[in-house]
Amino acid sequence: MTGRASFTWPPAPIGTARLVLRASEARDRAAFVELFASPEVRAHLGGPHPRDELERAVPQVPGRRPGLFVVERDGAMIGTVTLEQRDPERPGRLRPDGGSTELGYMFLPEAWGAGYAAEACSAALDWFAAALPGEPVVLCTRIANAPSVRLALKLGFTEVTRFEEFGAEQWFGARNPVAPHQR
Repeated sequence: MTGRASFTWPPAPIGTARLVLRASEARDRAAFVELFASPEVRAHLGGPHPRDELERAVPQVPGRRPGLFVVERDGAMIGTVTLEQRDPERPGRLRPDGGSTELGYMFLPEAWGAGYAAEACSAALDWFAAALPGEPVVLCTRIANAPSVRLALKLGFTEVTRFEEFGAEQWFGARNPVAPHQR
């Protein structure tokens, strides 16, 4: 998240019609391991990590950092939503200094197709807009990840540019309308 943050982390849990967005807890560890070991989840994110390595490396309370929300349904973690500072060295930017907050999300395959990602991301974006009014949010996904591009559009992101990164064409969009940059 941006350095201009004037809020405490973690915020109080955020409830939606079907979900709760909250800070991570020790009971989420197995779901974090599953997210990062899943070939389906990691198909457009560099591939799965070996489960045995994750079992050794994932801390007892994983994901305890500003900007990471655990998404819970019926008392169990089904995914994560992140709002984190985008690396200014990466391609895709709204400002000359590259500083912007980027939305990210990962959901377990059994949670796909039910609208949970849209519901959770909308709630996180609403929280962010209240915490930092007027701050744009960006999203980057592979063009080949058609469901992610559809979700970005549904959430109100507009395409700013496309570029090659990580061996694939990337779609880069912003939630606040901005003039598209030239490739």
